[in-house]
Amino acid sequence: MLQRITEAMKEAMKAGDKPRLSAIRMLRAALKEQEIAAGRPLEEDEVVRVIGRLIKQRKDAAEQYRKGGRDDLADKELFEAEVLAQWLPRQLDDRELAAAVDRACTELGADSIRAMGRVMGRLQQELAGRADMRRVSELVKARLTGGD
Repeated sequence: MLQRITEAMKEAMKAGDKPRLSAIRMLRAALKEQEIAAGRPLEEDEVVRVIGRLIKQRKDAAEQYRKGGRDDLADKELFEAEVLAQWLPRQLDDRELAAAVDRACTELGADSIRAMGRVMGRLQQELAGRADMRRVSELVKARLTGGD
C-alpha cells in the first residue's frame, strides 16, 4: 500500500495537481510519523487505521468550518478526505452494517443498552477501516433500544 501511495504522489506531481499532492504528502508524513513511533514498518491494518483517523479529522474539521461559515476551507478538507479514502478498503453499506450489528448482538446476547460497550468493542475489531464507527454506534444504539 505504501508503494501505491508513493506512486500516486508521483502522478500528482507530474500532473501538477497541487491539492491532491498536498493531501498525499500529509498522508505520507502521518504514516512516517507513526512508523517512527512504532520503531518498525507499519502493517497494512495500521496504515488503514492511520488513514481512517486522518479522514475523520478532515471530516470533523470540515464540519467546524461549515459552522464557522468557511465553506471554502470545508470543501478543501472534504476533498482531502476523498483523496485519502481511495486507499481504504471498500466501506460497508447500511444493510451490511445492520447485518453485522445484528450478528454481534446475537452472538453476545446483547439485549439492552448496557451491553453497548461490548457490542461496539466487537464491531470495532471486526469492521476496522471498513465502516464509519459513528454510524455503527447509531445502529447499535437503535438495535439495543428497540428503535430498529
